[in-house]
Formats: sequence, structure tokens, C-alpha cells
Amino acid sequence: MTRAVSPAVTAFRALHRSGCFVMPNPWDAGSALFLAHLGFKALATTSAGFAFTRGLPDAIGAVPRDLAIEHARELVAATPLPVNADFQDGYARDPEGVADNVTACLATGVAGLSIEDATGDPAAPLYERAAAVERVRAARAAIDASGTEAVLTARCEAYLVDDPDPARTALDRLTAFAEAGADCLFAPGVRDPAAIGKMVQAVAPRPLNVLVSTPVPGVDVARLAELGVRRISVGSALARVAWAAFMRGARQLADTGSFDGLADAAPFADLEALFGRPT
Repeated sequence: MTRAVSPAVTAFRALHRSGCFVMPNPWDAGSALFLAHLGFKALATTSAGFAFTRGLPDAIGAVPRDLAIEHARELVAATPLPVNADFQDGYARDPEGVADNVTACLATGVAGLSIEDATGDPAAPLYERAAAVERVRAARAAIDASGTEAVLTARCEAYLVDDPDPARTALDRLTAFAEAGADCLFAPGVRDPAAIGKMVQAVAPRPLNVLVSTPVPGVDVARLAELGVRRISVGSALARVAWAAFMRGARQLADTGSFDGLADAAPFADLEALFGRPT
């Protein structure tokens, strides 16, 4: 049974057509509400950021499929903004399983989702190219069958798995994923502006997502926009910023007995005001 196209999907698709937008990654409903309050136009889940809240590592399969889907549903409900789900490898090895799981994820109301080509197996960290393409094609078919028109992002993880030639692998796979029906392409880990520019050209007219999870000298939103990047995400970076502040304060309390680490806490009144806002 197909569903009507939601306003969130319509808005999300419009964001990809021109210009450049930042899509930050909350890890729970509260962080999603604050990002919406700041005026961002779309949000994305972070598999790592959410895994850390459950005391789990960011590894394929560490967070069960149903828990990841429930988390996506929670973020969709938190704000009216479009939400893109970091759906890892689709929680299945075979294309049929990917299609079934994508269908289940779409039922949460997400405006888009990403499928990556990482296997989680150190001996063979990327799915074989043909299999990776078929998995994207299966996700595309599931979205088309749903009638939601959700945005499909296909990710090549070559830069994150010590591929011997990540730039070449990513360019080859991203163009193949685009031909298989991906709406947006993504190679997390690329940092060199020249390489980013080549990716933009290779997948055009489809949009490219770039991940920025640490400061890059000479690179900001304006520079990425100049390169033709349409979408920017920050992955687990904001979650790790929050963890860093928590760890510093807790470590100081444990090591010295000092309460000085609590001085930078967000004002209670500000949080009460934020979470008292109607969504």
C-alpha cells in the first residue's frame, strides 16, 4: 500500500535542488529540538551518536534494526523538520532484506535514508561492487513501491576502511550508485577540496553530501558551497562535543573533587524554556 507524499519529503527534496544546506545530526529528541530552534531546515540521525547513548560502539549491527527504526521514529516525532535516517547497510546482506528493511524504516515517516557499502567485516570491508549496486537498486525499488518519494542517499565508505585508493573507488561507486537510482551521493571521510570538487562533477546533476566531523583548515560552509556541495552533515561530531564536555566535568569531579567543571553547564531556565515550546 502506497502512502501520500508528506510535506517533510517535499521540503527535503526541495532543499536538494539548489544551493547548499547544513543537515546536523541530533542523537535524541532534545538535541533535535534545539537544532530545530536554531533554524536548521533538516536533520539526520547519527548511528554513532545514538549508539553511544545506548552504551554501544558504532559498528554495523551493534544497534539492532528495530531499535534504530524506533530511534528514527522518535526524531521524526520530535520536530516537523525532515529527518534523514542513517540506515547503515540496510541491516541485511541480501538486496531483498535491504528492501524489506527500507520499507520498515519508511513507515517511521523519515524523509530520506542512506544505505552504505560497508560490510563490517575487516577481511572484506566493502561489499563487492556489483552487490553494492544491487543493494542500492533494491532500496530504490522499495522507496518507489512505497510512494513516499523519500530521498535515497547511497554511501561509499572507501575513505573509512583504509581502501588503497579511496578517491578512485569512491568516484567509481558513487557514479554507479547514481545510475542505480540514488538521489544523493556521499563518501564520508573525503576532506580534500580538489577531491570533493571531482565528486561533485562526477555525480552531477545529483547532489553530493559531504561529512565534516572535525575542523578542516580553509574549509567552511561557504567554501563547500563554492565547490558545488549541496548537503553538509556532521555525523557524530555534535554528540562527541557533548560527550567531551560531560567527560571533562565528570573527570574533574572524580579526580580532584572540584565542582569547577560544572560552571559551563547550560542554564536550567534555558532548557526549561526550550523544551516547553510547542513543536
